[in-house]
Amino acid sequence: MNDRAREMMAKQMMVAALVLVMLFAAGCGGESEQKPAISSEQQQKAVHDAMAEDVAKSAAVGEKADDVQEKMKHTFSQAKAPLVKAGEKITIAVIPKGTTHEYWNSVKAGAEKASSELGVKMIWKGPLKENDRAGQIQVVQQFLTGGEIDGMVIAPLDSKALVRPIQHAVKKGIPVVIIDSALDGKPGEDYVSFVATDNFNGGQLGGKELDKLIGDKGNVVLLRYLVGSASTEQREAGFLDVMHKTPGVKVLVDNRYAGATAGDAKIQSLNMIDRVREADGIFASNEAATLGMLLALKQVDLAGKKKFVGFDSSPPLVRGLKEDQIDALVVQNPKKMGYEGVKTLVAYLKGQKVAQRIDTGVAIVTKANLNDPEIKEMIE
Repeated sequence: MNDRAREMMAKQMMVAALVLVMLFAAGCGGESEQKPAISSEQQQKAVHDAMAEDVAKSAAVGEKADDVQEKMKHTFSQAKAPLVKAGEKITIAVIPKGTTHEYWNSVKAGAEKASSELGVKMIWKGPLKENDRAGQIQVVQQFLTGGEIDGMVIAPLDSKALVRPIQHAVKKGIPVVIIDSALDGKPGEDYVSFVATDNFNGGQLGGKELDKLIGDKGNVVLLRYLVGSASTEQREAGFLDVMHKTPGVKVLVDNRYAGATAGDAKIQSLNMIDRVREADGIFASNEAATLGMLLALKQVDLAGKKKFVGFDSSPPLVRGLKEDQIDALVVQNPKKMGYEGVKTLVAYLKGQKVAQRIDTGVAIVTKANLNDPEIKEMIE
């Protein structure tokens, strides 16, 4: 075993020990105990940073990082000869950001539809919550060491933390299609293709709709999602772009993050409820943030009394729209995203030329257009 291999093994053991210590600490805590010195989000970040560094080292064994990057560019600069033999059963992995939100069930439905039509085996696996960066990195590593997949479709939890694991996949000859949320890099060079909503445009649509609802004047609050989530960061940037160009509008809050679940988002919304009371309009940048804000508004009897534009669709959000508690939703087409992600990967594996960027669409949904056929297709 060479020095680099010994260093990698020591790193892996240290990461495993760190995870075990954190799990033990979490299991021993009680409600009466003081809060830990560092938050769970900081713990997760520490674990994911260590694991990402380990992946980077393993990817570069025997090669310089620049050489690995150059290989990636050659891999995806153009369509190649088939990577699978004719008639050979193709197996792919589809890795979502999380598995609890309704949104990902729609992505899965689209991916399953494409897999069925194309006759490929699809393995769906991801972390439970959308803030588990270390968990998603582990899923990627498991697929790479298992040797059972021909390609991978992934919605990266973090635009930076997943770069090295994806580089590792590419080095092992596993082509990757990115869906939903951007990864630092360039489609066609660092990975096969990027299949997603134009999220900046989606945020702008939400901003324009809220502007219209409040008459281009008044106070607004923004409930963000998670640090590092490229898709929601783009939406938030698009929303603020519109707000900052509207002279009569003042943004009261733009630095509050909802967290990974609707429960977290409700707590964060209640924590800034005094600012919400001052606001004329509210924008939330994804399903969890929108639902959490709605639950908070209901609890303090403000539902339907503030102009409210959310992002994404789920049965509770559509119900809120019908009951005039939400004024508009910016919706994506998650089924199409899952479908096109799988379709693009399989085409590439078969040696076919594929688009480097596929926009899966975005639309504003209100109570008035809720039953339009094209809208129903996106929310059902």
